[in-house]
Amino acid sequence: SLSLSLSQISLYLSLSLSLSLMDSRMAPNQPNVFLFVPNLIGYARVILMFIAFYYMRDPELYTITVACYLFSQLLDAFDGHAARILGQSSKFGGMLDMLTDRCSTLGLVMALGQLYPEYFLFFQCYAVLDIWSHWIHLTASHYSGATSHKQIDLTANPILYYYYTNRTVLFGMCAGNELFFAALYLLRFSEGPDVGGYALFRATALLCAPIMVIKSIISVVQLVAASQNIAIVDNEEHAKARS
Repeated sequence: SLSLSLSQISLYLSLSLSLSLMDSRMAPNQPNVFLFVPNLIGYARVILMFIAFYYMRDPELYTITVACYLFSQLLDAFDGHAARILGQSSKFGGMLDMLTDRCSTLGLVMALGQLYPEYFLFFQCYAVLDIWSHWIHLTASHYSGATSHKQIDLTANPILYYYYTNRTVLFGMCAGNELFFAALYLLRFSEGPDVGGYALFRATALLCAPIMVIKSIISVVQLVAASQNIAIVDNEEHAKARS
C-alpha cells in the first residue's frame, strides 16, 4: 500500500541517518553539526526526494510525486534562513544543500528523458550542463578560499554577481526552472485543471520555459567564469614554481 511504502522508505532513511550520527567522532563539548536545524531540513529534503523518485513512473500517483518533489525544493528556501538566524551555517550543510539540488533535478530530468524519448538528447545535455557548471563553480570557490559556492568573488562578472547576490532573483530563477520540469512531468499524465480557459500544467510549462532557458545560459556563463578562475589559480601556482 501507499502508506506502507512511504513508511518503509522513511524508516530506511531514518535508520541510515541515525547510524551515521552515532558514528560521528566529535569532541563531547563540540556541537553536533549533523543535528543542526538547517541540516535536519536538508535530511527532510532528501527523504522527500527519494519518495518522489520511488513513485515517479507510476501514472496513478503523479500528483504525489510532484508534491513531494516541489516540497523538497521549497524547503531549500528555508534551510539557508535557518542557518543564518540560528548561526548554524556549516560546510557540511552547504554541500548537502548543493548535492540535494543537483541530484533531485537530475532524477527528474532522467525520468523526463524516458517520458519524452524524442527529447532525450536535450535532457542529457541539460543534466550535463547543470552538474558540470555547478561542480566547477564549487571547485573554483574552494580554490579561492570562499566558504560557500555563493560567496566567491563575482564582481568581474555582473551576470553571476546579480544572480547570486539578489535573493529574489535567485529564488525566482530556481523556482521557475523547477516548475518548468515539474509541469513537463505532469503534462505527460494530464493537462491539468482549466484556469481562465488555459490548461494549468501546459500554461505553467510555457510560462516557465523562458526562465529555464535563461538559467541554462547563466549556467554556461558560470561554467566559463569558473574555468577562468581555476586557470588563474593554475597560472599563479606555475609562476610561483618558476620563481
